[in-house]
Parts: sequence; structure tokens; C-alpha cells
Amino acid sequence: MNIIFFQAALIFYLLGTASSLVFLIFLGKIFSHIGKLALTGGFAVHSLALVLRYSEAGHTPITNLHESLSFFAWSIVGVYLLLHLKYRVEVLAAFISPVAAVLIILSSLFPKDILPLAPVLESYWLPIHVIFAFIGNAMFTIAFAVGVMYLIQERQIKSKKIGPFYYRLPALKVLDDLNYRCLTFGFPLLTLGIISGSVWAESAWGSYWSWDPKETWSLITWFLYAALLHGRLTGGWRGRRAAIFAIVGFGALVFSFLGVNLLLTGLHSYN
Repeated sequence: MNIIFFQAALIFYLLGTASSLVFLIFLGKIFSHIGKLALTGGFAVHSLALVLRYSEAGHTPITNLHESLSFFAWSIVGVYLLLHLKYRVEVLAAFISPVAAVLIILSSLFPKDILPLAPVLESYWLPIHVIFAFIGNAMFTIAFAVGVMYLIQERQIKSKKIGPFYYRLPALKVLDDLNYRCLTFGFPLLTLGIISGSVWAESAWGSYWSWDPKETWSLITWFLYAALLHGRLTGGWRGRRAAIFAIVGFGALVFSFLGVNLLLTGLHSYN
């Protein structure tokens, strides 16, 4: 049953992506409303899909690539909807919904069977660790999208001829504030995700840290965002530099999430 709602969520996200991109191009308000409704509906049925899968599997649905990619897409859309309540950046959906749609499409390509849980994953640390990590990653994904928007808008402003996107994107200050807000929420969550994973590793393998590729790249990602936060708080890093750092950090995050799991051998590899 969870697969039916998962597929419904995919349809909603694709509709949300199409509507949001049409809004970005033509600025028709109706398409923005349709996009938001589609993303909200997609998040609702996606939540139901995850609850049903949890019920069927008996554990948090995050133990293989199908579940991980699906959970990541759900986290991104959820964080976006939450931030939208405060910031009302309508066009942000055009940058976020394609990411969620691609993730859930990729998720649909991997086996969806519910397999017996490996002994090491039978721990109450599993939901604690992954929820902190994925919500933090979702925050950084929003920061990445906002960073891209910032660079586009800045280019529009500096060019001698103002392009059409100038009227579609928010002011640079709004984008920079939103970038900072995502960082201030995302960094503590990533930190808690790493700490909870370390505590879990000690109980599972007898060591808090073993320099597994996943752990190493998570630490690299953490240092990148720590440098950005430190630069913002003490070095006055704003605007373009912060936007570029958010994009670079997201690249490290994606490799830590997917590249390490698929390309490198370690304790976190998906078999």
C-alpha cells in the first residue's frame, strides 16, 4: 500500500515542478497556487506513504537507497513548506520542487522490497540519527537553491541590461537572509546528526569514530558549513561569498550522501 501513495507523491511533485517552472517563466499567479497545492498534497500523501512503510517494515524507512532518497525528498519539501510560511518566496518552489522530483524519481528506480533489518540497524538511534541528519540536509538544500537564486539575481543587477529573471527573483537581501536562516538551523541539526551517529557507532561497533568514508565526508561537510557560519558571524561573509559557499557545501553534502554510499566501500554502503 505504501508504494501506491509513494507513486501518488511522485505525480504531485511532478505537477508541482511543472507548475512552479511555468510560474517562473510566465509569472502567472495561478500557476504558483497550483504549484504550492501540488507540493502540499504531495507532502501529505508522501507522509502517509512513509507512515505506512514504517508500519509494514517495523522500522524507520531509511535503510536502503529507495527509502533514503524518498525520505530526503520528503524532508526537502517539508522544510520548504515550513519556511514558506514565514518568507513567502513564491519562486523558490521552482528551484526546490525539481530537486524533490529528481530524488523521488531516483528513489523509484531502486528496489522497493522491505528486507529484514541488519542487526546493527536495530537501534533506537536509527530514527534519532537520520531525522537530525536529513532535516539538516534539507535545510542546506534550501540554502543551495537560494544561493543559486542569489547569483542569478546578482548577475541580473550587475549586467547592463536587466533580464526577465530580475522581476521574478526576490531582492538580494531577502535571499541572503534566507540563506543565513537555513545555515543557522541546518548546522546544529547536522552537528546533532553526527554526534548521535557517533554515539550509535560506539554502541554498535565499540568506537565513536572509525574514519569510515561516510564519517570522513560528513566531517568535511561539517567543516565547510562551520567555516561559512564562522565567516558570517566574525568575518562579515555575506552575499556572493555566502551563496558560493552554500553551493560548494551542497556539493560536498551530495557526495557524502550518495557518492560515498555508491562509490566507496564502508560501513554505510548500501548493498
